[in-house]
Amino acid sequence: MAVRPLARPPRSTPDSVPEPRGGSGQGGGGSAPATGGAALRLDIQGLRAVAVTLVVLGHSGVSHVAGGYVGVDVFFVISGFLITSLMLREHAREGRIALGRFYARRALRLLPASTLVVLATLAGSWLFLGPLRFADYAKDAIASAWYVVNFRLAEAGTDYFNTDVPPSPFQHFWSLAVEEQFYLVWPIVLIVALKLFRRRALLALPLLALAAGSFALNLHLTETAPSWAYFGSQGRIWELAVGALLALVAHRLDSIPRPVAAVLSWAGLAAIGYAAVAFDESTVFPGHNAVIPVAGAAAVLAGGAAGGRYGAGAVLSLRPAVWVGGVSYAWYLWHWPLIVIVPAAAGFGEHDGPLRLIAALGGLVLAWGTLHLVENPMRFHRAFKAHTGRGLSMGLGLSAVTAAAAVVTVQFPPVLDSGAAQQDTRKAIAGASDPRAALVELLEHPAEKIPANLEPSMHDVAYQRTAVYTDDCALTMADEKQTQPCLYGDTTADRTVVLFGDSHVAQWFPALDAIARKHHWRLYSLTKNACKVSQLTIEYNGGPYSTCDDWRETTIDKIQELKPELVITSSSNSAKLWGEGDTATEWGKGQAETYRILQQGPTRVLTLLDNPWPKNNAVDCAVAHPDNLSECARDRSEADPQPAVTKAIRAAAAAEDVTVIDPYDWVCAPSGNCPVLVGNTMVYRDYGHLADGFIEALTPVVEDELLRLYGADLSRRPGA
Repeated sequence: MAVRPLARPPRSTPDSVPEPRGGSGQGGGGSAPATGGAALRLDIQGLRAVAVTLVVLGHSGVSHVAGGYVGVDVFFVISGFLITSLMLREHAREGRIALGRFYARRALRLLPASTLVVLATLAGSWLFLGPLRFADYAKDAIASAWYVVNFRLAEAGTDYFNTDVPPSPFQHFWSLAVEEQFYLVWPIVLIVALKLFRRRALLALPLLALAAGSFALNLHLTETAPSWAYFGSQGRIWELAVGALLALVAHRLDSIPRPVAAVLSWAGLAAIGYAAVAFDESTVFPGHNAVIPVAGAAAVLAGGAAGGRYGAGAVLSLRPAVWVGGVSYAWYLWHWPLIVIVPAAAGFGEHDGPLRLIAALGGLVLAWGTLHLVENPMRFHRAFKAHTGRGLSMGLGLSAVTAAAAVVTVQFPPVLDSGAAQQDTRKAIAGASDPRAALVELLEHPAEKIPANLEPSMHDVAYQRTAVYTDDCALTMADEKQTQPCLYGDTTADRTVVLFGDSHVAQWFPALDAIARKHHWRLYSLTKNACKVSQLTIEYNGGPYSTCDDWRETTIDKIQELKPELVITSSSNSAKLWGEGDTATEWGKGQAETYRILQQGPTRVLTLLDNPWPKNNAVDCAVAHPDNLSECARDRSEADPQPAVTKAIRAAAAAEDVTVIDPYDWVCAPSGNCPVLVGNTMVYRDYGHLADGFIEALTPVVEDELLRLYGADLSRRPGA
């Protein structure tokens, strides 16, 4: 399995929803309230325009603004500033903050547009994104309707095997969920604080505590659980709190000297621009790097009140910027599903290229229509505006309708077109007098279409996992110790075999477990995702993968205590070395050292080289090209992500008298073609792992090779 930096999810993952606008104080259709509550802040609308444009360009693949995702952080600050200003003005005017009215306003502002987009995205997903992941998309739609989709995304981000799964067309709703989770807490905290403290300055105390705790958690999660740091509200609240803190001193912002305010606003805008240009996929985010766009947004808001014509507001208040700011909420809602769905509808398997940008810019038209035909009519309708209960009921009703629509669509999923039935792969190999020859025949004549008798189903190929995963025996990136016995095969046998390595040795478990049971071997599975058997430190999350080094040392000690007859090792050969040196050279040295430690006494070591890799996620490619599977195939000569590493492993094995098996001959035809489907069975389950069904079908081939090398009682010594 390739090691991928998980400092945060890939930037194809959408960011946040702009703070809603409205004359009621939650922004404005054309402008936003000023700090003091009298004049209008057109520069805030312009800042929204900057933020949403950065997000859209970044998501559309414009490389010059690869850090455009920081526009989300700008939105969070704006949201905290405006919503807190709204509540403080209400308290000053009426002596209280009406929670029911607050939530009714938010429901009226947010839900009509978001409901429309969710339903349209659900329909587009059904029509164009295929059946494989539609059930997940429907669940995302339900989670979006109830403001918890960020938790689904954070949890999914911890799955090592989801790193190259296509992004959900609903992912951009995560930031709206973060905001609403913040506003479930903050108004209540503010109401209590207003009752306890008479001095306005003291109101900052609970907010400072909330911000400090959230920021500390953000730093911790960025190091330990990047997907939770990125999507989780607990590590993002501090960004909204910064805007809220600024709102507490909003009445003093007009007194900032004009030159100072002007410089402050320009410096803030420059900080946002710097982050958008300097940050990219490799930037650890949010973490401490999020301070730059957050501080920048706060500076623009603070300086804009008194900056005058020499401040950044002179540019941000221009009519085009104000117009874009006015439709920014709807544009944000529309841009991401258009980026995901339009290329698929046009027949593109990958969401890359200029079509993404064209689709996203087309969302401006939909945004304008949504604002004038859906948002404003619903928000300002007197049947709702003057009646808090009706607004709340409407909001709950829209969420319920959205969830119900998603549930109904799941009952009628899109159908995957199938070709004619193909030969049963497992039966063809198992029933042959020469399993290897039967496999070669299947590899030389792969199906061009997904067969009607596909086994297992495409969904099971992508989502089902073997016992080593369901038993928690395949450790995650964060795990250090094996807490389960992880003993399989014939658990009462005398002979012992150990699987040792990362997910690319764990993938062979279905075949090896069946062989171990048949020939009475105990089989231990000792694996950790992305952790190499070689004695070298690789990079993970922008730092050293230290939990791997600790686990490897502990596991080698355990293997030595077990004194197995055979240790089967394998690792993905795709990783980046942490520190100085040539990756292949260091890998080879580390591999030889591991062999020397393990291969003592009666123990022998067998290395399975890494399998050939498909050109992309094979399951998604097959679903995108169900009647032209050759589009997904790859030539053997291009299937090794790091040939120099493979060569170094071979050399280390030869030097230490370790037997090597090259699985390329089991996956690619003699002609060099490496298909993604053989007979009626998918070869791969994702972008780098062989499918469990295919491994099961290979069992006779693997068994013949092991018996040839070691014998049924593991007493034979290859090369002896």
